[in-house]
Amino acid sequence: MTGERYRLIGSTASPYAIKLRALMRYRRIPHDWVIMTKALRDATAHLKPMLIPVLQYPDGSYRGETTTLAYDLEVRHQGRSVIPEDKAVAFVCDLLEDLADEWAVKPLFLYRWWDPEDQAYVSRWAGEEWSTSEAEAGSREEIEEFRQRQISRMVILGATDENRPLLEESYRRTLAAFEPHVGMKNYLFGSRPSLADFAWFGQLSEMATDPTPMRIMRERAPFTDHWVRRLDDASGVEGDWYRREQALGGFAEALLWIAGELYLPFLAANADAFAKGLERVEIDVWGLPYALAPFKYQVKCLQQLREKFAALDAGERAALKPVLERTGCWAILVGG
Repeated sequence: MTGERYRLIGSTASPYAIKLRALMRYRRIPHDWVIMTKALRDATAHLKPMLIPVLQYPDGSYRGETTTLAYDLEVRHQGRSVIPEDKAVAFVCDLLEDLADEWAVKPLFLYRWWDPEDQAYVSRWAGEEWSTSEAEAGSREEIEEFRQRQISRMVILGATDENRPLLEESYRRTLAAFEPHVGMKNYLFGSRPSLADFAWFGQLSEMATDPTPMRIMRERAPFTDHWVRRLDDASGVEGDWYRREQALGGFAEALLWIAGELYLPFLAANADAFAKGLERVEIDVWGLPYALAPFKYQVKCLQQLREKFAALDAGERAALKPVLERTGCWAILVGG
């Protein structure tokens, strides 16, 4: 690498890698897109946890975690920001990005590894990009090893028969939240995309490709399907941020209902179960059960959201209170 050029190391099978790739394309930050290899895994093995993507900076250092990277790039590069200027709106952006990163991946993982058709489709291409196997790249042995490894993770990530109805319902409700609002120039907080838009792009673009969720999206949400494909290269998009009143309604509010009814209650239950040393988090949402072992990382997610909310001044919190109370987000964010 030379000058100020980055190297983004990832996989097209990773919603987080393509999230950051689309963001960097939009912000016109010079970079090279590189598929993760076994040699690159060795070079980045010191990063913990070892996740995709990894961004190699112009100085040669490697860093991970897409939210942290996005904010660091905001400091290092001026122009075409993906963080709304209004701090109250920026908080909602953070919340909806977290909803995409931490919850939307659950139905994606379920669909990807539940049905044999989806397993076979994804394994053929994702196996070669993601594999740590010693088998020959692209071989039947490598593909099958990758498929079995992903299936073995389903229980850990909550993609079980018990949880399947809620995960599928959350996907349908997500599409219902997107479909009335997306268009050629419509994003969550203006006529320009935000960090939250790119997070949702990452998750939904994978589901717009995998067989089962793709069919559901094209049947229920054809405008969303088009929006997702267009956002992969939004480098030509200009646009402005909405005023606060508009930014906190419509599209954003539709997703805040999912956050208030599903995601934040899940985070609160997870934190409570972790604090008590329980083996299972158990919640019931929309009349559907959900249960899995508590995750320490998602305890951190709730803590960070509460800290960001507390850091807002009184006027900003007051501006958010009506929509956050209406959607069921307020009590959990203030620690109730």
